[in-house]
Amino acid sequence: MAQPTAWDHHPEPLAVTSAPAPEYGTGSLADLLPTLAAGMGVPGTTAAIEELTPADRNCVFLIDGLGWEQLRAHPDEAPFLTSLLPTSRGGTGRPLTAGYPATTATSLASVGTGLPPGAHGLPGYTVRNPATGELMNQLRWHPWTEPRAWQPYPTLFELADKAGVHAAQVSSPTFANTPLTKVALSGGTFHGRLTGEERVDLAAEQLAAGDRALVYTYYAELDGAGHRYGVTSDTWRGQLMTVDRLAQRLAEQLPPRTALYVTADHGMIDVPFGEEHRIDFDEDWELRAGVALLGGEGRARHVYAVPGAANDVLAVWREVLGEQFWVASRDEAIAAGWFGPHIDERVYERIGDVVAAAHDDVLLIASQREPNESAMVGNHGSMTPAEQLVPLLEVRS
Repeated sequence: MAQPTAWDHHPEPLAVTSAPAPEYGTGSLADLLPTLAAGMGVPGTTAAIEELTPADRNCVFLIDGLGWEQLRAHPDEAPFLTSLLPTSRGGTGRPLTAGYPATTATSLASVGTGLPPGAHGLPGYTVRNPATGELMNQLRWHPWTEPRAWQPYPTLFELADKAGVHAAQVSSPTFANTPLTKVALSGGTFHGRLTGEERVDLAAEQLAAGDRALVYTYYAELDGAGHRYGVTSDTWRGQLMTVDRLAQRLAEQLPPRTALYVTADHGMIDVPFGEEHRIDFDEDWELRAGVALLGGEGRARHVYAVPGAANDVLAVWREVLGEQFWVASRDEAIAAGWFGPHIDERVYERIGDVVAAAHDDVLLIASQREPNESAMVGNHGSMTPAEQLVPLLEVRS
């Protein structure tokens, strides 16, 4: 019998069902605010994270880019937050899942609406607008799309405000009137403050402004440091030290009957430079064949095929990338629960004909069409623990 040669080796692609889909309905970011609102008696809300105990006043401090694994790896830089790890997810010491993709626009919409991506309709960094055929950047909201047509559901802050709960957001003034804020975090009052110290101080004041209160505050600079320099850099560790001090400062000012939850929108992974770890779509004719638009980001791609080419694109992407990415058709990704248990009709074609989520330490960059994103050190988006798991640290007064 002839011995097999290297040419006979046909590795099996990663099974779509082997991807660890987010815990929608029990332990994802989308479940947090509905659980808090239900505990304050807001009509139309249901407690989904059963480990959490109701409080009259609730504050969510969302730190962009603070993944569960990154926090656990840096106890010296974050002694206060590290001391709270046993409190995560109602004292179970377990994290939440961000949702897919693990990226800011998607996660903030999940937090604010209490819905998974398949319902709120922000299922990626960039996605195709079925009405125009163009790629839409959902973080920068370009090209312009009517916000409430794109995401029509009320936010939890709007529901809380309507129910008589004091609702407020405290963030950078830059975000006061952005479309993403409008569709994901509006309701009650927005307060713009420049520094982290000003934000946490005002958040504490807003918590005390009502017998029932729901307050959200946000810090972005940790994520920026990770993208530019990586999560092992001195700059990132310095930002983590700042975040730790801010969280402690807020915790020490909580009014009575308050629960503070420190969480994040995603984690992050450093991807080495070089062809082995960074596959360039713009330089790969096989991957480009039959593709009309490339959406998403380096670790969570939406691929939109030219009419009639979807099956061929899926086959080629599986063959080329299937050992390093979970590569699924739109319907396979939906059936596997990547975007939630239900997909709204208006959202269906925003999802790529092919969806590719990174399994290994690898990026699918596009050096010509996405030069800035292709140069980032720290990246996120997929379903690996480093990207998907986020803390839910708790302090009560």
